Amino acid sequence: MERTERDTPECFLHEILIMGELMQTCGAEVFRVEDTLARMGKAYGVERMNVFVITSSIVITMELKDGRELTQTRRVRKAGGNDFTRLEYLNVLSREYCDNPFPAGELGRRLAQIRKIRIPQRERYIGNILAASSFAVFFGGGWKDALISGIFAVAISLLQDYVELICMNTMVFNVIASFLTGIGIRLICRLVPGLDMDMIMIGDIMLLIPGIPITNAVRDVLTGDTISGIMRFIEAMLWAGCLAFGFLSAFWIVGKVW
Repeated sequence: MERTERDTPECFLHEILIMGELMQTCGAEVFRVEDTLARMGKAYGVERMNVFVITSSIVITMELKDGRELTQTRRVRKAGGNDFTRLEYLNVLSREYCDNPFPAGELGRRLAQIRKIRIPQRERYIGNILAASSFAVFFGGGWKDALISGIFAVAISLLQDYVELICMNTMVFNVIASFLTGIGIRLICRLVPGLDMDMIMIGDIMLLIPGIPITNAVRDVLTGDTISGIMRFIEAMLWAGCLAFGFLSAFWIVGKVW
């Protein structure tokens, strides 16, 4: 493959760092990120790829056939998401590149397109409503509980769209979201008789529980990425603790006031 100005090893290394960061923020396992970037490096023609990934950082050293070694690192500010739509596009892109490598400029252009992909707001809202309502019924609630749980699922979706962007991290957002949701659930259960507060709360809290990060943490440990697994597990436990703190604080305050 003929090298151009936009297809230097430095440019290629920069682009695969972006790809690794996107995979991390979409919820990919550490092993999967390392394996994908290493395979793309081999397809590019690198003699040896050394890829080190943890939840907050990516370090890649490429050993070229002329003996040169290039190293770049990337700080990952936010990892552990669950955007499987974008993750699927990234997986397809990596397979296409490994089968038929193309210039780094083209790789960067396609990564920029994938970065812009967003799940339509209406689909996310409908999904959250169905999930919250279904969990409320699954754990023993009635149709009224499912209805109220679905209403608060919309509130959580709005918070994710407009409040999460201004929060410094996920822990702060989880405290705010669970606190506001908890106050709303507690108040409506006081005003409307016959509602099961526990079932409504369970349905909505399932939208915020870090189930995927916990699963990935266990998987990382089992595949030998102990540091990443422990970091991800601790982070997930902190998120869950913030959810519990927010709901308990809301119930305590409403109980004291009313």
